[in-house]
Amino acid sequence: MSAKKAELVANWETLQRIFIRPEDEASRRTLIKYMEQILFGLHEFLRQHVGITREASLEDLSERFKESLIADHPQKKLAEVIRGIIENIAPHAVNVASPYFIGHMTSAIPFFMVHLHTITAALNQNVVKIETSKVVSIIERQVLAKLHRLIFGKSEAFYDLHIQAPDSTLGGFLDDGTLANITAMWVARNRCFPAKDGFPGIEAEGVAAAHRAYGADRSVILVSGLAHYSLRKAGGVLGIGSGNVIPVPSAGNPRMDPARLEAAIRALRSAEPRTQILAAVAIAGATETGTIDPLAEIAEICARENIHFHVDAAWGGPTLLSPRYRGLLAGIERADSVTIDGHKQFYMPMGCGMVLFRDPGIMDTIAYHAAYINRPGSVDLGIRSLEGSRPASSLVLAGALEIMGAQGYALLIDHGIETARAFADEIGRRPLFELVTPPQLNILTYRIVPEEIQRKWTAAGPEERKNLARRLNDLNIAVQRIQREAGNSFVSRTTLRHLGEDVVVLRAVLMNPMTHMGILCDILDEQEQIYHGHPELAA
Repeated sequence: MSAKKAELVANWETLQRIFIRPEDEASRRTLIKYMEQILFGLHEFLRQHVGITREASLEDLSERFKESLIADHPQKKLAEVIRGIIENIAPHAVNVASPYFIGHMTSAIPFFMVHLHTITAALNQNVVKIETSKVVSIIERQVLAKLHRLIFGKSEAFYDLHIQAPDSTLGGFLDDGTLANITAMWVARNRCFPAKDGFPGIEAEGVAAAHRAYGADRSVILVSGLAHYSLRKAGGVLGIGSGNVIPVPSAGNPRMDPARLEAAIRALRSAEPRTQILAAVAIAGATETGTIDPLAEIAEICARENIHFHVDAAWGGPTLLSPRYRGLLAGIERADSVTIDGHKQFYMPMGCGMVLFRDPGIMDTIAYHAAYINRPGSVDLGIRSLEGSRPASSLVLAGALEIMGAQGYALLIDHGIETARAFADEIGRRPLFELVTPPQLNILTYRIVPEEIQRKWTAAGPEERKNLARRLNDLNIAVQRIQREAGNSFVSRTTLRHLGEDVVVLRAVLMNPMTHMGILCDILDEQEQIYHGHPELAA
């Protein structure tokens, strides 16, 4: 007969024990066993314990997690919790590290990232304030200066002056690109409606009072047609309304058309209601297609029209580290603000976003103080941040830059771009597929278009083309779902405007250095087999 399991009780003695060390030697051994696998054999661990995703419906998984009562006393020891995560949770998570997972902007991370992230968790620094971070705040300023120099390329004297100056803010770390974009728009809004005689500024009085003070009826943000939805969130959060985040039409491609941007500015400034343009936002690596807007031309327009120019480079920003491809982002150095995500092509764990500002004094427009924290005159980084308490993500990026170097990141960037180009060539060689958006960086879109439909499309009238487009959309949705549920590989899908129709496309994001053309051919082979193996898809 097995020994009866010891009852777990929450009392002061057990609390002190679990707070400072593992409960017992068995827990310690289990912790070491799994942490060794994760820390030193991360990819092998994921291969063994996490599939692309094991077959289990969300409905079935939901049924397993319906307990809503917090137990009075402990239910498990650390060893059991770890074992439960490994055996019951991990198999139904998604192995984003698999080289066959090419559908989203989330990929493998270098093994050392887990070590760095573990250290920052153990230190538990809160970078809102110098009293809870000390040297970490100084390191954060240094990392921001390195990224600022990468983007804006100011002089050595500029960085000597501003890198550690309490009155200077080159940018900030936030949880993700969404908060970075919102911060940039917050600064742009406040810059447009500063304090003046009889008006203390929009930050104090709000949007309605600002419009009255400056003779405006509304405020708008002009964005690229494929702008991230965080910009619409910014419109809502900042009180101008998400409907006043206005896409600028393209000229038949996924990139912002500078001529149409100029036309939009002229129209808004000459028509009623009286409109204040807060910012124009270009993309350096669109979420759906990876495309880059013509940054230099947009920068010229914004400078001439005195409009805040923001570049959402959450995805494409690290391309600046590649001598071979940094020219794709020419013009970004003229931006007023730039967003970059660390958890994208800096290959950091979730989540880390950054916003950088060309002017080291512009973030004063969003400064806040409190008596117990972020006092006036202090060097606390939280004074000019949307977030309050936040982790020391800068330590992870600082370590990664030292371990990888610019050249190491350049190798990853170059591999992704060149693999995407080779993948596009392979798609072009296969009659079943059509390349929809060629890669500028390392994202491309394509779709399945059977030859029969290709022939019919050429001679079809408007109504028949609509029917054919619906058939193609249904076909691509079905193939993507079947491939995803099979769990061998993963390509995402989205909807784009193409040939005058809203078309469903398959989307590939090529950032995993372990993904090579053999794997990509396997993925296309599987899609072909799905199409040919399901006769109902051709109906």
